[in-house]
Amino acid sequence: MPEQSNDYRVVVFGAGGVGKSSLVLRFVKGTFRDTYIPTVEDTYRQVISCDKSVCTLQITDTTGSHQFPAMQRLSISKGHAFILVFSITSRQSLEELKPIYQQILAIKGSVDSIPIMLVGNKSDETAQREVETKVGEAQATSWKCAFMETSAKTNTNVKELFQELLALEKKRDMSLSIDGKRSGKQKRADKLKGKCSVM
Repeated sequence: MPEQSNDYRVVVFGAGGVGKSSLVLRFVKGTFRDTYIPTVEDTYRQVISCDKSVCTLQITDTTGSHQFPAMQRLSISKGHAFILVFSITSRQSLEELKPIYQQILAIKGSVDSIPIMLVGNKSDETAQREVETKVGEAQATSWKCAFMETSAKTNTNVKELFQELLALEKKRDMSLSIDGKRSGKQKRADKLKGKCSVM
């Protein structure tokens, strides 16, 4: 399959229960469910327009368990961009991302040109916070990736997360339009030639 196909593959990794599926479902379908249903692997597709043509944002929601290492390796080798999710209420969930990041590094060889977002989800649960914002920022700096805190429950920074991820992609001109509102983050995306919107 050619690298420059119309699919842009984003892979979401993280420990069980951190809210990977909730983030993806909130972005793709605008819904949130309180019940926890473990994922093996789901793929969602979102059509976005790029440079007057159409491409498909393909989001792979992976399992939080370590039972499927071959699937994990395949997802990494096929992925164009990665979202590494932890819960701000669990220091352990941040620790569990470290071997995943190392595996991305090992399979891809370098992360210099690969969009990666480190995401602290469940930002609405401030009373249970175990990971301070500055800890997440420091981890992102050491991994040379971007950082954002989100809440799938309150729909905080969910669309912005995907907008920012696409803005990090340098090989193609892509972005999502965030409801016509121009944010500081979007100004950077606006400098790109491709004016893209979710359809």
